[in-house]
Amino acid sequence: MPSKKILAAKQAYVKELNEKLSSAMAGVVVSYNGISVADDTKLRKELREAGVEYTVVKNTMLRLAVKGTQYEALTECFKGDTAIAISPEDPAAAARILCKFADADKSKRFTVKGGFCDGQVMDAAGVRSLSTMPNREGLLSMLAGSLSGIIGGLAVALQAVADKQEETPAA
Repeated sequence: MPSKKILAAKQAYVKELNEKLSSAMAGVVVSYNGISVADDTKLRKELREAGVEYTVVKNTMLRLAVKGTQYEALTECFKGDTAIAISPEDPAAAARILCKFADADKSKRFTVKGGFCDGQVMDAAGVRSLSTMPNREGLLSMLAGSLSGIIGGLAVALQAVADKQEETPAA
C-alpha cells in the first residue's frame, strides 16, 4: 500500500492528465517500443515545435484519467509500451507527425494505437485518415479559393444580366 504522500501525488497527476485530455482538441496514443534515443529525440523536437505535448505515461494512470469521460473507449489502447501526444490547438498535428514517423520506422515496432479528436474516439485507421487532413491554414486557403471562385462566378452572372438588360430596348 503506497503512503498517503505518494497516493496524493498520483491522484494529482491523474487529475492533471484528465484536465489535459479534456481540454485538448486531439490526441494520439502510440506504442513506442523499439525506438532509438536519437529517433525519439528527433520526434519529440518535431512534436514540440508543432505545439504537441508528448509523454510516456503508465497505462494505469491513463486508464484512471479517462475513466468516466468520453474517452473511456481508449482504454483498449493502453496495453504495452504507451505514449500519448496531446494537441491543444491543431487537431491533425500530432496525427500527421506520428503517422509519418510510424511509416518511416523500418522496424515497424513504433505503431499508432488510436486517438481522439473533438470528443470522438478513433482507432488507428481513423488517426491515419486524420493525419492526411491539411492543417488549419491549408483549410482556410482552400475555403478562400472556393469562395473566390464562387464570388467570381456570381460577378460574371450579374454582369451578364446587366448587359442583357442594356441590350433590351425600353418599350
